[in-house]
Parts: sequence; structure tokens; C-alpha cells
Amino acid sequence: MTRQPISAVVTTLNNAATLEACLASLAFCDEIVVLDSGSSDATEQIAQRFAARWQVQAFQGYGPQKQAAVNLAQHDWVLLLDADEQITAVGRERIERELAAPRAVGYRLPRQEWLFWRWVHPRSRANWHLRLFRRSHGALNAVPVHAAPEVQGRVIDLPAPFRHYGEADIASRADKVNRYSSGMVAHKRSRRIRLLGLRMLIQPTLAFLKLYLLKRYFLNGWAGFIAARLQAHYTFLKYSKVYEAQRRERDQ
Repeated sequence: MTRQPISAVVTTLNNAATLEACLASLAFCDEIVVLDSGSSDATEQIAQRFAARWQVQAFQGYGPQKQAAVNLAQHDWVLLLDADEQITAVGRERIERELAAPRAVGYRLPRQEWLFWRWVHPRSRANWHLRLFRRSHGALNAVPVHAAPEVQGRVIDLPAPFRHYGEADIASRADKVNRYSSGMVAHKRSRRIRLLGLRMLIQPTLAFLKLYLLKRYFLNGWAGFIAARLQAHYTFLKYSKVYEAQRRERDQ
């Protein structure tokens, strides 16, 4: 079965703990590109063991850094992963089969989450992310923190799962929630947000219910409950930090 050639693209910073599993899962790709932003651990040595094309660039922000990595790819088809993610065996098989006769220019893949001490329940609803795409048809968007590819053309869901190891404990997830919510302030302030106070009151509860009930995180026991509560807290912090910034501007 002949398929389209694939460039796997990964950005890194001190990811020695997870990078080996990530790159091992990408061994089926025709090349692996790793763009690092100044690691001081064994990240480079691990990348070299997998014959990855290694480049170093100072961190430019999530979107620009990933776009710079995509620009280094030799092939049009790009599989974009974070260093704490890995393609499953099923995912690899379905990607290779699909790219033998592509039906679209971009594919959303389902991400399986590690929740503190367990993998998410199979019947919980996965988040689907655009990670396999033709770079000639798009680029990373400018959204801070959660930058993602956007392509012009047909995009479809491909049941080729990949795994995300994420944070190993609650404290790490809470720290990330705080950092990411701060990173979203400038983006939120650049748009006019109506009823900001009401959003602070209502949106966190809706975020909790969406994850815990609609996405069935209740099937994950206390890990699912804690993850949903932290998602609600992230939502609250986003809007409360924008409110704080606006108050400071008015008080100046």
C-alpha cells in the first residue's frame, strides 16, 4: 500500500520524560522534525536516537513556534504532536490507510487523556483535534496558548486515536490552569466581551457540566470529577483576570 509521505512535527522544551514514547510512535513517518526552544535535559539526545531533524529556536509563542516547526517539514502532509503525546497502534494503521487515498486536506483525531492516575474511560467523549493536514492548505492560528492548525478545504474526523499524558498530578494541572488563563487575558481583552460579570457567574458551572455530564467524565470516578472542577476553575480565571485587567485600566 503506497501512501502520501508524512512529516511528523514536534516542539520541545525539557521533554525527556515523555519524548521517547512520542517519537517511537512516530517511527512510521517519513521524517521526524523536532524544534526545541532551549532544553537542558536529555531531549536532544533522545531526538538524535530517532534520527530526528533537530533545530533550536528561542520560544516565539505557542502558535509561531509550532508554525516554525511545520515550516521545517519536507513533506506536504504533516502530523503535528506535542512532546507528551503519542499515536496509538490503531491510529497509525488508520492514518496510513487513509493517506493511501486521502479524502480531505485535514483530519481531526480523537485524543485520549491521562487523568492524574488513570486513562479516561472508553465511553467518555474524546476531544477531536486537527493534527493531520496538508501544510500547503493552511497554518497555525494566532490563538494564544491553544494555537491550532486551520486549513482551507475539506476537514473530516478520522478515528485514529492519539494519547496525551498531560500533567502527572493535580498540582501540576492547577499550575497549568493558572498559566494558561493568564495567557488568554490579552486575547480576550482584544475582543469586546459582553456581560463579563454574568459570564464569571455562569460559564464556570457550564464548563463543569459540559465536561462532567455531556462528555461523560463522571465515568472516570474522582479523577473525572477533579478534572471537571479544574476546567471550571480555568474558565472562571479566564474571565476574572480579564475583569481585573479592565478594572486596572479604568483606575489608572
